[in-house]
Amino acid sequence: MTYALWIVQGLLALLFLWAGGMKLVLPLETLTGPIPLPGLFLRFVGVAEVLGALGLILPGLLRIRPGLTPLAAAGLVIIMIGATGVTLTGGDIAPALIPLVVGCLAAFVAYGRWRLAPHRVSARAWRAARPAARRSTPPSG
Repeated sequence: MTYALWIVQGLLALLFLWAGGMKLVLPLETLTGPIPLPGLFLRFVGVAEVLGALGLILPGLLRIRPGLTPLAAAGLVIIMIGATGVTLTGGDIAPALIPLVVGCLAAFVAYGRWRLAPHRVSARAWRAARPAARRSTPPSG
């Protein structure tokens, strides 16, 4: 299961890096879809997609705050729900399947990293993250 999650995470990260990067670098006139959206909103979605892509990979790779991976995937699910809704509102049913499938894959990663195969934290990082009060042993009586 871990391998499948890493493969899906990698593919989703590439997809969202590309899509978010395009929303950030292309001129706003070229980013018109079935429904015209405000330019600042599209830039915001682009930033959210790029940060979500980084959140899919970096916490597990660096073993720093691995609990952020399912949160990043859940945020990308919300973005894909919006993308599916906007595409359906524009009257395009078949193209709405793409963000729907991508959203389902992001939901798979969110659930998989939350319940099925969460990232493991190294013992050293776990000890460093614990508060000092919990590290001390209680006095023996």
